[in-house]
Amino acid sequence: MARLGNPTNTIAVLQKYNFIFQKKYGQNFLIDANILEKIIAAAGVNENDCVLEIGPGIGTMTQYLCENAREVVAVEIDKKLIPILEQDTLSSYDNITIINEDILKVDINTIVQEKNNGNPIKVVANLPYYITTPIIMGLFESHVPLDSITIMVQREVAERMQVGSGTKDYGALSLAVQYYAKPKVMLTVPAGCFMPRPNVDSAVIKLTCHDTPPVTVSNEKLMFDIIRAAFNQRRKTLINGLGNAAGLNVKKEQVSSALEKMGLSPTIRGEALTLGEFAVLTELLGRADESSRA
Repeated sequence: MARLGNPTNTIAVLQKYNFIFQKKYGQNFLIDANILEKIIAAAGVNENDCVLEIGPGIGTMTQYLCENAREVVAVEIDKKLIPILEQDTLSSYDNITIINEDILKVDINTIVQEKNNGNPIKVVANLPYYITTPIIMGLFESHVPLDSITIMVQREVAERMQVGSGTKDYGALSLAVQYYAKPKVMLTVPAGCFMPRPNVDSAVIKLTCHDTPPVTVSNEKLMFDIIRAAFNQRRKTLINGLGNAAGLNVKKEQVSSALEKMGLSPTIRGEALTLGEFAVLTELLGRADESSRA
């Protein structure tokens, strides 16, 4: 079994199997053992944990996970990587289950039941940049029992997840992540730590899941519809952004009235509202909509 986490062994495995990187899968393999150890430490993986890894690649980080966790489930979309994982890089571990599937189509709740008796799992992943948001939101919105999600993503995306209102990077992703978890950037990772080398630097961010959300709303879907509408045209005022949003069915007068009740300016934009204020706005607009239909 090749011990991965360095360029020499990674190249040897790739050449052995004549592996060709698939751009459509956003494949960039880590070749820095120091960074790998820091990711495992950041995730807090221990011998009691069941870990879901998304996109193991050739098994570089998976080896470290198998050595530290009780159970590891690795979901890999590229079928050409499965023989490498099963026959070579992970063949000596007895606590790994490899699933050849698109993570967005996997029933993770079933995995949690079978592998961890329905108890919260930890997710650790080096995510392809192009699909970061759908994977994170899919995990949250499916209400899988989660302890934490520790992921490597594009540095700018990681920073966007943890910023607060009033900043240029603040948006729908910031609010969604912070509704479900407490985000914290754990370390930055230079582009040179990957093969092939990406065009941008990365960061490891840990999302520690809330037991209960920090705000309470009657209609979670409506709140996120409002948030998305507020940032779809972020330079518009909330009154215009929400009032013109297709499918939201909110009148400008209702938004204006809600903002007045909240003591906020009629010219305020979505980027100025906190998660708590979006929750209050959701309740007010939800009641206004019920009144108009009564």
